[in-house]
Amino acid sequence: MRVLPALALSLVVSGCLFDAEPEVVSLGGETMGTTYNITAIGSDLDASALSAAVEETLAAVNAKMSNWDPNSEVSVFSASGSTDPAAVSGEFAHVIAAANEVHDKSNGTFDVTLGPLIELWGFGPRKPEDPVPSDAEIDQALQQVGQARLLSLDTEAGTLTKSDPAVGINLSAIAKGYGIDQVARTLRDAGIENYMVEIGGDLVAMGENDKGETWRIGVEKPETSSQALQLIVPLDNLGMATSGDYKNFFEQDGVRYSHIIDPTTGRPITHRTTSVTVLAETAMMADAWATAMLALGQEKGLDLAEQHKIAVFFIARDVTGGEEAYITVQSSAFKDALGTN
Repeated sequence: MRVLPALALSLVVSGCLFDAEPEVVSLGGETMGTTYNITAIGSDLDASALSAAVEETLAAVNAKMSNWDPNSEVSVFSASGSTDPAAVSGEFAHVIAAANEVHDKSNGTFDVTLGPLIELWGFGPRKPEDPVPSDAEIDQALQQVGQARLLSLDTEAGTLTKSDPAVGINLSAIAKGYGIDQVARTLRDAGIENYMVEIGGDLVAMGENDKGETWRIGVEKPETSSQALQLIVPLDNLGMATSGDYKNFFEQDGVRYSHIIDPTTGRPITHRTTSVTVLAETAMMADAWATAMLALGQEKGLDLAEQHKIAVFFIARDVTGGEEAYITVQSSAFKDALGTN
């Protein structure tokens, strides 16, 4: 559903040095169909204990949120043909509630029931000769899309109900951020105050790096041929997520079809916005809003960002300047976060 091109870098900026040489623990591995990288900084750190705690945390997140695990909570709910209220865990309800908030504020552009359209358009195993979906096929898939209409969350009762037995939930645009937040909580519970947690390009950073300086995170230029940076963001106690359309698409008969699908039309986006970076209090909300903002595009997205005070950085293709020319726009909240307003 998404490509996450943010490049996590810790670069040098001014800041306060540690009183003593800090101890650094670096952890990495695979999770959620991608990779994770963690840098924890402190003193008397137990790398083995931290690694075990992180793996346990990620396993718990996957057991509830993974669409690739047929036995996960979200997969079991999606596979159920019942329209009776289903008991859900507090963690699952928390993520659905956050998804509902972004769905409502984005006027339906963020949608966890988008699965039928994702499958229809062939992201993933698509063959070049597969035909572009017809209007009738799109209209039929749209009948099973719309989380406000098809899903009902009762947080007090701890239940989730679907109005159509065929409705499924895809959490790929929000669960990664939730997993980052949970790992960050695990580090804080271990007494670590300086860290960076990254999963698949989304991340959260807290405190200072091993130089005693503010974390600085690079945002890639939206090019497949290089990893040049468009912007460097100082980050402390914030989540950050980037969504782009330039690494996952197909072309047919001279038309480019992005993997980012607008649930209001049932079709891939066609605007010129190619990358969106969002800063938020949690990686979960940054994750969800990055997807929503890319689907909306710069013009509609910026209006919404100003309305809801969302920190967003847009990169759009400049059709007048050549193939690798871009126009960038920052919301007021993003400028505030960078201290450039």
